[in-house]
Amino acid sequence: MTCPLLYRFRVIDRLPEPPSTATARGTLVHAVLERLFDLPAAGRTPEAARALVDPEWDRLAAAEPELAELFGDDAERADWLASANAIVDAYFTLEDPRRLEPAERESYVETTLDSGLRLRGYIDRLDVAPGGEIRIVDYKTGRAPREAYEASALFQMKFYALVIWRLRGQVPRLLQLMYLAEGEVLRYAPDASDLLATERKVAALWQAIERARTSGDWRPRPSRLCDWCNHKALCPEFGGTPPPLPPEGGPAEGGPAASGQQGDEEG
Repeated sequence: MTCPLLYRFRVIDRLPEPPSTATARGTLVHAVLERLFDLPAAGRTPEAARALVDPEWDRLAAAEPELAELFGDDAERADWLASANAIVDAYFTLEDPRRLEPAERESYVETTLDSGLRLRGYIDRLDVAPGGEIRIVDYKTGRAPREAYEASALFQMKFYALVIWRLRGQVPRLLQLMYLAEGEVLRYAPDASDLLATERKVAALWQAIERARTSGDWRPRPSRLCDWCNHKALCPEFGGTPPPLPPEGGPAEGGPAASGQQGDEEG
């Protein structure tokens, strides 16, 4: 939806994208909040969460050495870690994790629609109430959307809700987007008609992808987001030439996937 050519570069060409301090911060904060719920309920305090930041960063940097190269010196890295700590602290202004016991965290979900289209994604957190009601929670470390863009922000959540509905036969009671850095929460209670509309939208998007694959027409869609694109040098809008399509000319594994929390971007 953002840009068909960017979809092609990421999903079909699989062009590498270097990490940024913003995406790394999102990954770190998500990892800290996941580990926080490994602690006993009474121990899920701001102090305990802050104590997780440095070791989680060390773990991530060891797994992906290019992350450590994001910073010119120790002072720059320390400032960046302080910004991650601030976001972790802000989380505690939105909810009290001592009163929560998530049913699932970093949950991989997948289902196949009647059409044969496979949907999949990673959900940050699934909460299940004693009565069985389901809440889908997603953490964001970027800016909260303006009101005019809330529907676009909720599309990812409705996608997850559709997958859960098809998997479990139950419409989630609440979708909750938590914009940690700004201390804002976007909540939405979907119903079956919402999710049927989402299913139709996903099907239409996939048809557009199939048409682009058949025609080879992955045209760019310029917007303000171009300023953050890693592939401007290959984009015709900026005088570039896309590489030849891979031999198969189609997405890997035959289906779209919801973007997960990994690499959550700010901006």
